[in-house]
Amino acid sequence: MSTTQMHRALWVAYGPSGVVGSIRKDDDGYTVTMAGADRASGTYPSMEIAKSALHARMALGSDWPQFREH
Repeated sequence: MSTTQMHRALWVAYGPSGVVGSIRKDDDGYTVTMAGADRASGTYPSMEIAKSALHARMALGSDWPQFREH
C-alpha cells in the first residue's frame, strides 16, 4: 500500500456581488479559475501567488476578495 497522500483543498473567492473565482489545491499546485470561465486561468506554486493572480484578473480597481475554504 502506498503512503502517498494527495492534498486537495478548495477556496472560493467572494467579492461584493458574489463569487468571483476559486483556487483549487492539488499535487500540481494552486489552480485559479474565475467564475464563469470554461477553464482554469493558471496553476501557481503558492497560495499567495494564486490569490494575487486571481485578484489581478478581476476588474480594475476591485477590492481584495474574501477567500473561504470549502
